[in-house]
Order: sequence, then C-alpha cells, then structure tokens
Amino acid sequence: MKIDEIIKQTEGRCLEFKEKLPTKAELSKTIIAFANDAGGILYIGIKDHPRKIIGIAEDELMNQEEIISNIIYNNCYPIISPDISLINANGLFIIKVKVYKGSNLPYYLKSKGKNKGTYIRIGSSNREANEEIIMEMERLKRNISFDGEVVLNMDYKSLNTEKLKQTFIKATGEQIEFSTLKKMKLISAYHSKLFPTNALILLSDGDIKDDLFPYAKVECARFKGITSEEFIDQKTIDGNILEQVEQAYEFVLRHINKGAKVEGVYTKTRWEYPVKAIREAIRNAVVHRDYSLSGKDIKIAIYDDMVEITNPGKLLPSIDFNKMYDRQSDIRNKTIAPVFKYLGLIDQWGNGLQLIGDELKEYDQIKLIWNEIGIQFQIQFVKIDFAESSKENIKKSSLKSSLKSSLKSSLKSSLKTSAKIIELIKNNNKITISEIAHQL
Repeated sequence: MKIDEIIKQTEGRCLEFKEKLPTKAELSKTIIAFANDAGGILYIGIKDHPRKIIGIAEDELMNQEEIISNIIYNNCYPIISPDISLINANGLFIIKVKVYKGSNLPYYLKSKGKNKGTYIRIGSSNREANEEIIMEMERLKRNISFDGEVVLNMDYKSLNTEKLKQTFIKATGEQIEFSTLKKMKLISAYHSKLFPTNALILLSDGDIKDDLFPYAKVECARFKGITSEEFIDQKTIDGNILEQVEQAYEFVLRHINKGAKVEGVYTKTRWEYPVKAIREAIRNAVVHRDYSLSGKDIKIAIYDDMVEITNPGKLLPSIDFNKMYDRQSDIRNKTIAPVFKYLGLIDQWGNGLQLIGDELKEYDQIKLIWNEIGIQFQIQFVKIDFAESSKENIKKSSLKSSLKSSLKSSLKSSLKTSAKIIELIKNNNKITISEIAHQL
C-alpha cells in the first residue's frame, strides 16, 4: 500500500503515527504492546492532527534509526527485533518501524519487570496489562488454553452434568462415558489423579459452576428507543454454556419483527435482521469469549435501531472482521470449541465469519459495525434506514418547532396591538381611526 493511502487510515490496534521520535518510554511501550498483540507498524514523521507528512531531516535519519534500535534493545524484554526502514515520500523522509506478533509472550519493560511493565494495545493506546491478561499470554506461549486447565481438589463426579448428558444423547445418540470425557479433555490427570477442567465446569449446572464462574452468563435486554435508559424486557441466562446460545437467540427472536409478503401464490416471511448471522455471532461470543476475565459477562442489547453483542476478551490477533471470506480460523478455548463442533452447535472451522458475511449480502439495509472497547469485542447489526428516518424526523420536528414559535410570536404581537387600541379608546372616546393608526 502506498504511503498516500496509508496516512488516510485511522490509528488503531496495529497502526500508529508520530510527528517526531517518541520518548524512550513511549516508544518502548508501543513496541511492546504491538509484540504482545497482533504486531503493528509505527510511522515517524507523520503528523496526526491534521494528518500530514512532515518528514525527518535527511541528515538525522541514520542517527534516529540507531536511537530506535538501541531503545528497543535496551528496554524491551524478551528481545524484540522489528524491521526498521526508510520511506521517501516526494522528498520527505519517514521512518517505518514494523513489529511482528511475538511468540515469546509476554514482552515487558526491563526496568519495571513483567508484572508492572507488560503493555497491550487497546484501540490506538497502550495500556498496562493486569495479572489475568499476563497469565493468558503465558498460556498462549505454552499453547494451552484456560478452559483446558484442571481444577485441583475437585471430584468431577460431583458436578451436575445431567443436561450435558441429555444434550449428548439428543445430538449424537451416544452416552457420555468416562472415555468420552477423557478423550474430549473435559477431565485430565494430574499426579495420577483425575480432575475436571474449567471446560467441564462451564458445561455443567449448579452451585459449583455458579461459585467458580459467576460471570459466565449472558445478560439480555430489550430497551425502549435507542438508549439504555429504560427496559422493556430483560433476562439473565446463567445455565451451562451449551444452553446459553439457544436461549439468547430465542430472546432476540422474541424482540425483533418478522414480516411477510406475497410473491405469486407463495407467502414469504423475512426477519428485519439477518437472524442466521446474529445466531452465529452469539455462538462466537459463547465459544470464543475469554472465561479467564473475572467480572465480565456477555451482553446482548436490542434497541429500536440495532442489535448489539458485547463479548469479554479482545479479538484474537489472527482474526480480522474486515476479511470475512478468508476462512480465518483461530480458537481461544481449545477444549470448549471441539465439544460445540462435535455436538453440531458450530460449523466447520473458519466458516463462521463467511456465514455472517453471506447473509449480510441479503440485507442491504443492515450494516455490520465492530469495535474493540477496552478488553471487550463488540459487534452491532445497525438499521441504516432507521438512522436516515431519524434524521428526517429531526428535520420535521425542527420545522414544526420553528412554525410554532413564529405563530406564537405573531399572536403575541397581535394581542399587544389589540390591548393598545383598547387603551387609546378608553383614554379618549372621540379619537379617530386615523389618530389610532398614527399612535400605533
């Protein structure tokens, strides 16, 4: 991509612009945050507000390149090796620092240590990572996932798995045997003893699951209008995560409209939103959310103008919602996801985004918007025509208000005139019409 096109892009997770060489601390944090996430590119010599190529003096280029290399080498740990190159934009020189996604997580500032010096990318800013995020990075480094970790000192037989067993029989015709639990890594050995993994607890019901994962739930709400000020309906779905998908989907269907039209001798029905895409988004939220984050639940909000799904955990570094047809496949929960697939609750790997994209083609009036809000991923199915009609209503309301104000002003003026005429007549009974006019 040419630099003229690059500078039109918005700063974000993988892109940052600096007018001049950042401070040692600022540069180090940006490089670390990029390495801890999906990688990224820093351009030096580009003003951000307004976006403009300023350039760096040619006689300073080699010196600044050496300073950048030394700062990264001396301040970041483990070692980060970015590509540093120069770009000539019509005689103005820019330094490009490209950082690749790291494999030796977590990266941190040497001076602060791992617990206080690890940074992650949140939107276009660098934030200090908390203990939960650092632990998740260390799991990624070891190629294990939180849902696959064993819960020590707990008997897996004490878990309430009746609904899980019923779902297995209904979906596969099979009973859950000891061998099934072991094969699917729902139980795992530790020092020759078998314990349940976090995945099995999340797939169970009852007090143990509620005590260990009180936040593993879906909060659903239908709001009045386009703000969250007033509820029409709400529901908390806190059973096992297999049930959460269907119950949340049913809540959405109860609160969106379904129309019908006659085509020839047939009557065709159509939902106002792409419901298959919404169902897939809910599945992704439940299957791929970060269960290691405490105090955060999935939220599904329905407004007059959109359906919004907010999911704990950042979007996985290898997934890009802008490229829905690239068969992207990455799994955060390596134990839960195969269970959902085995039961037929999710499709083949990499097809989810394509399914969402395909159905959106049939809904020209719905726009998909996605954002990372802190350590949460959010997607919105927005009615385009609702926004346009709202603007029209605002115009009409403004015109109505203007006319009302004008009429009020005219009426007030007329009343004042009438009062003055009456006063003139009272004070002088013999006054003529021409004299009244002159007085007015």
